[in-house]
Amino acid sequence: MSSKIEKTIARQQEKIAEGQYYEAHQQLRVVASRYVKQENWSAAIDILYGGAQALLKAGQGGSGGDLCMYLVDVYNKAELNPDAGNKGMAVSPEVGGKFLTLLRAFPPEEPTKKRFVEQMIAWSCTFGEFPNGDPELHHVAGTLYAEDAEPYEAERHLALGTKDSPEQLARVEYDWYAQDDSHTAALYAARAVFPYLLTGNLRSANKALLIFTSRLSASNKSLSVQEVSSSSSDMRVYPSLPLLNFLGLLLLAIQRGSSDLYRQLAKHYAPHIKEVGTWDDALAQIAETYFGIKIPRQGNPLFDMMGSMLFGGAGSPKPTTSKPSTPKPKASVAPAPPAPDLD
Repeated sequence: MSSKIEKTIARQQEKIAEGQYYEAHQQLRVVASRYVKQENWSAAIDILYGGAQALLKAGQGGSGGDLCMYLVDVYNKAELNPDAGNKGMAVSPEVGGKFLTLLRAFPPEEPTKKRFVEQMIAWSCTFGEFPNGDPELHHVAGTLYAEDAEPYEAERHLALGTKDSPEQLARVEYDWYAQDDSHTAALYAARAVFPYLLTGNLRSANKALLIFTSRLSASNKSLSVQEVSSSSSDMRVYPSLPLLNFLGLLLLAIQRGSSDLYRQLAKHYAPHIKEVGTWDDALAQIAETYFGIKIPRQGNPLFDMMGSMLFGGAGSPKPTTSKPSTPKPKASVAPAPPAPDLD
């Protein structure tokens, strides 16, 4: 960063410290626009990043968010890719990186944050190597949404995150489940498992279910659990939670590549699955992807399922209008009756 730019940022930081937010915001935009016209991308980025950071720290989410989105626009115009430096992974964890540092600096409930996240992800889709957006950006966005008690937004991003995202997503779902009825555990576990399966991420699906069920067992000492082991696999069986057993057996069937086992599971648990009412499209896609079983259906099951499961569609848990530490949903499904044997 040149001394000239450092002085410009310092002057505007002084204005911000004095409470002259609007003037500082406008002057930062004017200076950045001048550099953009000159195609001096690095100077424009330094001005916008420094100004946005100062405004966000001052609690000026609207003005800071505007400069953040202008920054993304500059990255698009300059056709910069989301490498480690631009994301912030090439610098020390204490300092952070441009986009990730700015994202963390947004005040809670600032509406421009979602727009910034959307534009940031769109930029990474266009110029990065991941068609669904950069996993690190998704992970940080999802984690921050989880901290802000916005589970639907957290799900959307953590499902496309990094190897660390399943742990965070399982935590989101369990905290959400803990405020609902005890028999709904499988509904929340599925919200962590299905998205990973639909995106071909079996490892993350297994990890998410393991973390969810481990916490379930640890938090409910009276819950009956049976440990079933074989030479090739181990799993927990919950006699009172048949659909949770179904999820575990589904992952086992996928690992073995056994279409016959899947058909048996689908038949055996059909009454319970019917009660849920929102799993059919997801399971149809999973059956075709992993077992080659084609089931007639309308529309795009991936988009339909993601819309229902992740974006709050019909039949999904609904948070209350108040905002506790995590929203309290109510899942509309009758208590699951005890099921025989491996149920």
